[in-house]
This record gives sequence, C-alpha cells and structure tokens, in this order.
Amino acid sequence: MMIDKQAIRENVRRMVVKVGSNVLTCEQGLNLPVIDALSRQIEQLIVGGQEVILVSSGALAAGVRKLAIEKRPEAIPARQAVSAVGQAGLILTWEKAFTRYEKKVAQMLLTAEDMTNRQRYLNARNTLNTLLAWGVLPIINENDTVMVDEIRFGDNDNLAAVIALLMDADILINLTDIDGLYDRDPRTHEDAGLIPEIKTITPEIERYAGGIPGALGTGGMLSKIKAARKVTAAGIPMIIANGKTDQVLEAIFSGSPTGTFFQPKTERLPSRKCWLAFSLKPKGIIQIDDGAARAITAGGKSLLPSGIAAVSGQFSAGDPVQFARQDGQVLGNGLVNYNSSDINKIKGLRSSEIADCLGEKPYDEVIHRDNLVLTAVTLS
Repeated sequence: MMIDKQAIRENVRRMVVKVGSNVLTCEQGLNLPVIDALSRQIEQLIVGGQEVILVSSGALAAGVRKLAIEKRPEAIPARQAVSAVGQAGLILTWEKAFTRYEKKVAQMLLTAEDMTNRQRYLNARNTLNTLLAWGVLPIINENDTVMVDEIRFGDNDNLAAVIALLMDADILINLTDIDGLYDRDPRTHEDAGLIPEIKTITPEIERYAGGIPGALGTGGMLSKIKAARKVTAAGIPMIIANGKTDQVLEAIFSGSPTGTFFQPKTERLPSRKCWLAFSLKPKGIIQIDDGAARAITAGGKSLLPSGIAAVSGQFSAGDPVQFARQDGQVLGNGLVNYNSSDINKIKGLRSSEIADCLGEKPYDEVIHRDNLVLTAVTLS
C-alpha cells in the first residue's frame, strides 16, 4: 500500500528538522543568512500549529572556522575542544535568530548512552514534551565534548533518526547541501539525476549514496540513507532536501517537488519497539534456523532455544542482542532472558529440557516476543 505524500505533509503535527554542517557554515564561520532564513520558516511552521524539534549540526565545523584551523582535527581531545568552542557560538546564533520572533530556545546535548538507558531515554522524551508544551524550540546536538566511541551516535543523521523515533514524529526532514539523493555525485557528474521518491531502500540505493561524501560534516549521503532506513521501518517518512534553497521548508509543505521523499511502512512501530530496534547497541548475535525465522517473522512467536544454531559475543541476561539467519541476514533485535554462556548450553534444546541442562528454568523463551522487534527489510 502506497502512502500519499501530500496527505502526509498536510497531516504533520510534529516534525524533526535536521540541519547539516555544510548548510550552517561558510568560509567566514556560521552562515548567518541561512540560519536567519531557516529560523523564519521554522517559526512560521510553529505559528501554523506544528511542533518542531531542531537537530543542529555545526559545532565542530563552527569551531574549525572560529579557530582558523585548516581542517577538522583527527585527535579526539582536539576535536572535543574545537566542538566546545563551536557549540557556544552555534546555540547563541540560533537563540539570536529566534529572538526576533520572541521564540525561546533550549539546548539539549545527548550521547548514545542517554538513549540506550531506558530511564534516561524516557527522561529525555519527557523533557522534550515539556519544552514543546511550553512553546520552547528544542535544539539538539550530540555532546561532542565528552564523546567516546562507546557512547557516540556516529553522526547527527543517526541522532535525528533516534529523536524522530523517540518523539513519535510525523516526519523527519534532513537538510543538506545538495537537492536530495542522486544516482551519482552531482558535484562531479553533470548528468547526475535526482531521485524524487524512494519506496524501498535497496543495495543499489546504498551504492548511490556511498558515492556522495560529506565535507565538514561526519555523515555524507550514506548516513542519511541509514537514517531513512530506521525511521521508515518505524512508519515515519523522511525527506532529504537542500537547506540552502530559498524557502525550502515552505516548499516541502506546499507540495512543491522538493528533494527526495522516502516512503514509510504503513504501520507505525510502538515507541518501546523503536527503542529496542534502533536505540540499543547489540552486545551479541544469535543465529537461528529457518524454522525459528519463519515462526518469528510470520507467526509473531518468541525465540525458543530449539531454534538457536549459534551464539556470538558475550552478554548477560537482559542485554540487547541481534538475531539473524544462518546466512547472516539480521532479522531484528531483542532482550535476552539468558546469558550467552547459558544460551550456548541450551541451544537446540526444547524448553522442557532447559531445567535438566541448567538446573533451573526461569523462562521458556530465550527472547520473549514482547521484547523482540523485527528490523529486516525483507522478512520472507
């Protein structure tokens, strides 16, 4: 079933708008005319009754410009220091831009750890809901000044997708410095063609995106496609458009052909399932046989030990893991009832045999269906 793009635009109540570094910066530092233009359009959307959450890149790039550094530092402490310099100017610039509309803004800096911890995840959602209820515009960025690999989102495309899922957004708008997804890099190929709509994210689409890198930003087009895969799987559409285009947000909501539109699945994924699927970092992989794959994907069943073929990684009971076919295709994520050592002992056994093997049987299921979510594109 296809979803009408214009119907989606007309029914948007809450949106996440992500603006990339290459949109927000120029040779002199932050691109003030672009920030002014976007702030005016965002204010118009809010006046029209829509809720907006802004994910703003640009701290690292702004710091590079402000400190007159030729390129982004490689060393993590230097990158964190440059980001600290840039973040102060970034949020101040947004605040000044919205002051002319008497609009208050709030800064929220997050790490991936904030989203993997269920309580902090819910706290972040409650805070954002409160800000929106107060009429305050939340401006979110990754907390680059304290990031390490274990707690980083990777890029703000992923952060924006996670926020869209966290807040049950009706659409994610990703503003970059080109008009959308092309079949090749339009900056180096004059015959590159814009793809106006994508119904399914295929390996071919990912190959197109892989050839279009970023510059000052950390993402590039491939990271935007990965973000689109997440949100569309949860039933949220996404648009990639050029943030430097005049009246870009107005064009999107007026129905003008703008950017690349990603069709979402017809059914929305519940918030907790979104958290399981896209916010948690799996600590291992459980390989399952074809019978278990069919039972889970087609029958909505739990994962039982009898369907487990192999276990990779070390994890404890309650940890998030991926489950995959034996050919390597990842089907989804779930929270395990047993640790990796015990699962290795009971794999292939019937649930009635667990107690004889382990000396106890606290659960029949290795992953209960309530703690399991499918993420695969093709589930046949």
